[in-house]
Amino acid sequence: MTNELNDVLCAVITVSDRASRGERVDTSGKVIAEALKDAGAEVEHSVVADGVDTVLNALRASTSTGARVVITTGGTGIAPRDFTPEATASIIARPIPGIPELLRRVSGVSVPTAALSRGIAGVTGGPITAIVINLPGSLDSATAGIHTLLPLLPHMIAQLDGEDH
Repeated sequence: MTNELNDVLCAVITVSDRASRGERVDTSGKVIAEALKDAGAEVEHSVVADGVDTVLNALRASTSTGARVVITTGGTGIAPRDFTPEATASIIARPIPGIPELLRRVSGVSVPTAALSRGIAGVTGGPITAIVINLPGSLDSATAGIHTLLPLLPHMIAQLDGEDH
C-alpha cells in the first residue's frame, strides 16, 4: 500500500455494546485502523457503546481533535440499539450517498446481509470539514469497505481542501 494518507488524522470509532464492555474483541475496528495506518494515516481508535448519544459524542470528539476522516464500524443494522446512522446524520452538512451505495454493492458480493446496512456518509460543516463514513460491524464487510474506500479517500480530502479535481 502506498502512503497516500500521509499526515492525515483519521479516527476509527467502533460501535458495540459488547466490545465497549470488554465482552468481545473489536476485530473490525482494528482492521480498519491498520489499513489506514498502512496508507500513512495517523489513527485514533475508540470503542463506544451503541446509541445515539454515545456515537454522537465520539463523532464530535473526533472532529474536534482535527480528524479529517472518521470511520465508524457497527451500529448500522436494524437491531433495537443500532443508531449509528442517526447520530452521524446529525453532524453531516452534505451527504455523499454514492459511498454507502458503493459499500453495500461491494460487500453484498460476499455478505448478503450487507443490504441491511443503513450506513451513511457525508461531510461535516464548519471551518474544518471532515468526511464521516459508517461501515458495518461485521469483519468481512468492514474489511471490504475499508479496501474500497482507501483509493477514494485522498481524492475526497483533496476536494475538501479545494484542490482541483
